[in-house]
Amino acid sequence: MSSQAAIRAAGVVLLRDGEHGREVLLVHRPGRADWSLPKGKLDPGEHVVAAAVRECDEETGFTPVLGPPLPSQSYSVLSQPKVVTYWAATVKSDEGFAPDDEVDEIRWVGPEEAPALLTYANDASLVALGAGLPLTTPLIVLRHTQALKRSAFKGKADEDRPLTGRGRSQSKGLVPLLDAFGITEVHSSSARRCIETVRRFAKSIDASVEAEPDLNEERHEAKPSATVRRVRQLARVDAPLVISTHRPVLPTILEALQDELSVDPDNARWARAWDPKLPPGGFIVVHRTRAEDGSMVAVAVERHTASGE
Repeated sequence: MSSQAAIRAAGVVLLRDGEHGREVLLVHRPGRADWSLPKGKLDPGEHVVAAAVRECDEETGFTPVLGPPLPSQSYSVLSQPKVVTYWAATVKSDEGFAPDDEVDEIRWVGPEEAPALLTYANDASLVALGAGLPLTTPLIVLRHTQALKRSAFKGKADEDRPLTGRGRSQSKGLVPLLDAFGITEVHSSSARRCIETVRRFAKSIDASVEAEPDLNEERHEAKPSATVRRVRQLARVDAPLVISTHRPVLPTILEALQDELSVDPDNARWARAWDPKLPPGGFIVVHRTRAEDGSMVAVAVERHTASGE
């Protein structure tokens, strides 16, 4: 690989249940005369999560909901390194395919048929991995965006401390990221800064923010067992949900989720994502599925910052 900064791109293995079983969507690019997966380069300043959704929509007309992450693909393009981040995904909506110079044909095929059509072996490997995953439901643990410093706050109660202007901008930027994972329930520490972090997103999906007193700093400090109990309850909820909370509460939340969802601390890839030291607006996505015994278990874990850096 070159020492040049890598070109960043994002894509999906888009899956649906067809008449004869699971199907995956492939795209034909006339300029390259190849069959591949929906993907494309990030726009300047664009978050990789948002890019995956946008590129799939632009190339195929299908808006995806992102599921578990798949292995990134690295290769060179004209001697410059390129890294493509992939997710397994399902269909949220269909706006209709419009052929153009970039993609002139799309085709749904069974996963077993895909290797014969795909031009690149790595794409075929991603299809096999994505098609082999169970259906999952995300739980996102989110640290609130930038808040006014304690030393600058003149109010009486710390839980009334608001977001800064930067924090409000970060909150706005979270809207497409949370939506990319199909979140439908919004839970938050009862502190103002946590609620403000997810209020704009909740409004965008016509949902309310459910205040969770057991997830705020003061309650956690006084009775961490109550925090653990509530987190374990939320971990068992079937709906895609986000939990907005505080930096000091994150280790307890992640420990509770690790126990409840059987997160493997020895999995090196998961361990990197599981670090509670999130920056403001950073979040961890736990992709869960129902086990045969009815319990919720983690299938994959990923980690993101608000900026995508």
